[in-house]
Amino acid sequence: MRIHLKRLAVTAAALLTATAALPAAAAQPAQRQEHPSHGGLSAVIRYTEYGIPHILAKNYAGLGFGTGWAQAADQVCTLADGFVTLRGERSRYFGPDAATDLSLSSATTNLASDLYFRGVREDGTVRRLFAEPAPLGPTGEVKDLMRGFAAGYNAWLRKHRISDPACKGAAWVRPVTTLDVATRSYALAVLGGQGRAVDGITAAQPPAGTTPTTGAPDAAATARAAHALLSADNADMGSNAVVFDGATTANGRGLLLGNPHYPWQGGRRFWQSQQTIPGKLNVMGGSLLGSATISIGHNSHVAWSHTVSTGVPLDLEQLTLDPSDPTVYLVDGTREHMTRRTVTVQVAGKAPVTRTQWWTRYGPVVTSLGATVPLPWTATTAYALNDPNAANLRFPDTGLGLSKARSTADVLAAVERTQGLPWVNTFAADSAGHTLFTQAQVLPRITDELARRCSTALGKVTYPSSGLAVLDGSRGDCALGSDADAVQPGIFGPARMPALRDAPYAENSNNSAWLTNPDRPLTGYERIFGDIGTPRSLRTRGALDDVAALARRGRLTVADLQRQEFANRVTAGNLIANDTAKACAALPGGTATGSSGKAVDVSEACGVLAAWDRTAHSGSRGALLFDRFWRNLTADVLPAQLWKVPFSAADPVHTPNTLNTAAPGFTAALADTVAELRAAGVALDSPLGERQYIVRDGRHIPVPGGTESLGVWNKVEPVWDAARGAYTEVSFGSSYIQAVGWDGGPCPVARTLLTYSQSSNPYSSHYSDQTRLYSQERWVTSRFCEKDILSSPSLSVVRVSDH
Repeated sequence: MRIHLKRLAVTAAALLTATAALPAAAAQPAQRQEHPSHGGLSAVIRYTEYGIPHILAKNYAGLGFGTGWAQAADQVCTLADGFVTLRGERSRYFGPDAATDLSLSSATTNLASDLYFRGVREDGTVRRLFAEPAPLGPTGEVKDLMRGFAAGYNAWLRKHRISDPACKGAAWVRPVTTLDVATRSYALAVLGGQGRAVDGITAAQPPAGTTPTTGAPDAAATARAAHALLSADNADMGSNAVVFDGATTANGRGLLLGNPHYPWQGGRRFWQSQQTIPGKLNVMGGSLLGSATISIGHNSHVAWSHTVSTGVPLDLEQLTLDPSDPTVYLVDGTREHMTRRTVTVQVAGKAPVTRTQWWTRYGPVVTSLGATVPLPWTATTAYALNDPNAANLRFPDTGLGLSKARSTADVLAAVERTQGLPWVNTFAADSAGHTLFTQAQVLPRITDELARRCSTALGKVTYPSSGLAVLDGSRGDCALGSDADAVQPGIFGPARMPALRDAPYAENSNNSAWLTNPDRPLTGYERIFGDIGTPRSLRTRGALDDVAALARRGRLTVADLQRQEFANRVTAGNLIANDTAKACAALPGGTATGSSGKAVDVSEACGVLAAWDRTAHSGSRGALLFDRFWRNLTADVLPAQLWKVPFSAADPVHTPNTLNTAAPGFTAALADTVAELRAAGVALDSPLGERQYIVRDGRHIPVPGGTESLGVWNKVEPVWDAARGAYTEVSFGSSYIQAVGWDGGPCPVARTLLTYSQSSNPYSSHYSDQTRLYSQERWVTSRFCEKDILSSPSLSVVRVSDH
C-alpha cells in the first residue's frame, strides 16, 4: 500500500480536474467498488478553515478510508486510547488501578473496564452481531465504511510519526481491525445499559459463607439513588435542540438549532467533516470519535440533531435462587444454571488477573448500578441486567439513513426502519418547512401493565419514580414479549414511541417528551420513556420560554438561532436575583452568618447582584457571584423549602417560583459564597470570563455559559479550582453546535461550531482555533456546496489511497 500525502493549496480549476474522475469511478460495478478486500481504496480530502475536512470518495469503503485517515490525523491518541479500552488492554499498559476517562463505559478502574470488554470480545458478541444480515445486523454499506475506516486509520499510522505527547512513541498505539471499529459502536450503544453497570457486572460473585443469606436493598433509598443516577441533572451528557416549522420562519422553510452537551476530553468528543460519494451521499456534521458515519448534521434538504432522552434503556430481573446453589436460578420452578464467563486480563508488571462473570438468560448478574444503587447477591436473591442494546449494532445504519434523508418523513422512516438509537431523541427540520420530534430509541418493552403485574417489591418503588423496572425473573409470564413492528424481540416498536410532527416548534432539554411543545403536550406513553406532570429543569423552563417567544414573534432566520445559542440567559437568575439582592440589602448591618458560625460582611454582594445583567456572558459582572451562591444555596436548601409558589402541572413552565428568602440556609449560603471568593482574592464583581476559562497553548480562553442548575441554554460544566477561585477547565458542555436553515438556493444556510476544536494534539493548528471562536460567541460558516469549498482561502487537499 502507498499513500500520497502531500498537502498543497490548489486552485479551483486544478481541484475540479483532480476530482472530476470520481463520479466516473463511482459508475463501476457495485460489487467491485463496495468491497475493500478488492483493494483500490482512495479518497480526496479537501480541508477548509479550522481544519474541517470534506471527504470525497467513489464508494463507501473509500469514504470510510478517508474518514479513518482524517480522524487519525486529528485525534490519533484519543482514538488509540479508546481502542486499548475496547481490546481490554488498559491494565496491561496503564496499570489495573488507574481510573478510566469514562468515555466508553462507567468502569471506575482499568481492571474493571478490561474484564468487561475482554469478556465481550472473547464471547464473540460483536462478531456475531456484525455477521447478522440487515436489519438485525449492519448493512453492507456500513460494513464497508467500518472496514474502510480501519484501513484508513492504519494507513495514517504507517506513514506518520506521532507528535502528540499523549501517545508519542507509545507501544499501545497499534493498527486496528474492523472488529475494533464495530466494537466502538457497540460500546456506545450499551453505554446506558451494561456500560452503566460495568463495576457491578465484573465484581458480581456468588455469596461466600460469611455473606448474609438473605437481605434486600432498602426500597426507598434505592429508588432515590436510581432516580438520581438516571436523571439528566447528574448525567455526563445532555443536549438542547429546537426546530421551527415554516409557519414561524421568514421564508416558510424549516429551522433547526442543535446544541449537544458532551465531554470536552476523551473518546466521546465530536469531530466535524463532510462526507460525499457523488450521486449517493452528501452530508456534513459531527461524528462521535471512531464513528464512520455522521452522528448529527445536515445535507441539502434536511438537518437533524439529538438530545439525550429520559428513556431507561435497561431493566433488572430479580432472580430467585436455588437455596442449595446461588449460581442456579428458578424460572417457573425449573432450575437454570448461570453461565460462567471466565476472563483473564494482562496486568503491567504483575501476574495476569482472572475473574469469573455470571450470565443468565436475561443478561449479566450485577451487584450495583453505579456507586449508589447496591443490588446484593445473597443466597436467595440476585439481580440480572437486561440491556436490549447488547443486540444493537444498528447505530451506524441509523446515522447513514439520516445522512441520506431528504425530508423529515425520510428521517422518521430511517429511525423506525433501523431502530438503532440507544439513548437519544431525534429532531429534524427540512427545506419544505416540516419539523419532527421522535423518541425512537431502543428500550426494553416494559409496559405499565407489565410493571404493575410483575414488579418485585423493589420495582414497585423504583419504576414509578425513575422508570427503572425490577421484574420478577422467576416467572415466565413476565417475559417482555415483542411488538410486531420491532426489529428485535423484547423492545418497543415505533408505533409505541412519542412523536410530534409539524408543530410550530418542538424543543427538548433532556426532560421527558411531555412538554416538547406545551401547546401540544405528549402523553399516553409508558413510564419507561419518561415522566408526565412533574417539574421541569430550569434549563427546560428557560428554553421553552425562549423558543415559544421566538415562535410567537415569527419570521425567524438562522440568525435568530445563533442569538438563542449565545443569549446566555440564566433562568435561575431571572427567578431569584432580585429577591436575593433585596433580602441581602435588608440584612441588619449588612452581615450574614456563615455555616461556620462566623459573621461575614455581605453588603457589597447586594449591589453586585442587583446590577448583574442575569446572563452568563464572559463579560457579565456578578455572574460568578450568583453561580457560587446558587450552588451553595441548592446544596443546603431542599427544593420544597426553596420556593414560595410550588410546582403546578397546570403551569409547568413557570412553577415553582418566588424564592423563599426565609428558608434555613439562605443567609448562610450568601455568607459562605462571599467568604469563599474573598479568601481566594476574587472581586465579587469580577467578569465571568476572568474566573471561568480554559488554558490552551498557555493562554487563558474565557468560557461563556453556565452549569445545569443555572438553566443556561449554553450549558457548560466547569471544574472549580478553589485555590485559584476560578473554573479552569470544562468537563462537558456545548460541543458540536449547528444552526441550519434554507433560503431557496441549492445550498443550506448553516452555521456550525465545534467548541473544543478538531484536534486534541497541542501541536496542531486546530487545537484551539474554534475554541477561541466559542469564547467570542462567533460561528463558522458551513462550506457545503462545491463553490463554497473551492472558494475557501484556506483550501488544501490530501489525496490518499491504499495502492
